[in-house]
Amino acid sequence: MKKTKLGLIGLGHMGGNMAARYLAAGYPVYGEARSRERARHLVEEGMSWCETPRDLAEAVDVVFTSIPDDAALEDVASGPDGILAGLGTGKVWVDLSTVSPGASRAMARRVRERGAVMLDAPVSGSVPQVQAGTLTIMVGGDAQAYEGVEPVLRELGSPTRIGENGQGLILKLAINVSLAVQMLAFSEGLLMAERDGIDRELALKVMTGSAIGSPMLKGRAPLVLDLPEDAWFDVGLMRKDIRLALEAGGELGVPLPSTRAADEVLARANELGYGHRDIAAIFEVLANVR
Repeated sequence: MKKTKLGLIGLGHMGGNMAARYLAAGYPVYGEARSRERARHLVEEGMSWCETPRDLAEAVDVVFTSIPDDAALEDVASGPDGILAGLGTGKVWVDLSTVSPGASRAMARRVRERGAVMLDAPVSGSVPQVQAGTLTIMVGGDAQAYEGVEPVLRELGSPTRIGENGQGLILKLAINVSLAVQMLAFSEGLLMAERDGIDRELALKVMTGSAIGSPMLKGRAPLVLDLPEDAWFDVGLMRKDIRLALEAGGELGVPLPSTRAADEVLARANELGYGHRDIAAIFEVLANVR
């Protein structure tokens, strides 16, 4: 049976590993990113390179984007070489990014004007989950379009249609609020134990083995002990998501006191130079507060 042609725009840590999974699954994969050099290994594995987002959108059945923010979304979509210029009837654009629900909904309307469909499909999980195919994928948008791409999304993890355009993003922001607040509260408790003379590794082991030991905390425990240079999910991106959550909460009339506390610590982390380090750096940030 002929496999769906897939295109991925944005081939960083997340997008690049997604492309690799689809290549391994036998899909025809097309890619476009700012740096072809960083994608060389994917081209060597069989990915077809496209020079512009428009070229990619014209070549494939389903366009995937994995990009950092609203400005990047607009950048890859608009202009004579943008995604919109290459879309047509029957095409589906699945945006895996975490951008603002408002910007995503506005883009979905522009996509409909081209006779195509856009789904917001932000993911929960980091590089290990991409590589294992265990991401949680929250999808907002047209039900029929979702049914068409659901088997493709299952290669990456567990997709669920949440509702209309933008609602996948609202739920993703809700999850990231909890991730940031969990990491902050865990770091506070761990630092308190260490300052009283308890071995950090022992405290961490007991804490993650207790009722508070969520999968996220257990996964990041080694990173707290030895913060890596390469981030699974960096401080800068988490703060961007927390700012989006605060904006959405304000629009919906939802008070977010713990989210504001996390935002303050993430802002401090950026000031201290941890912007590109994993969110496990929150522990080091608190340890440096005087």
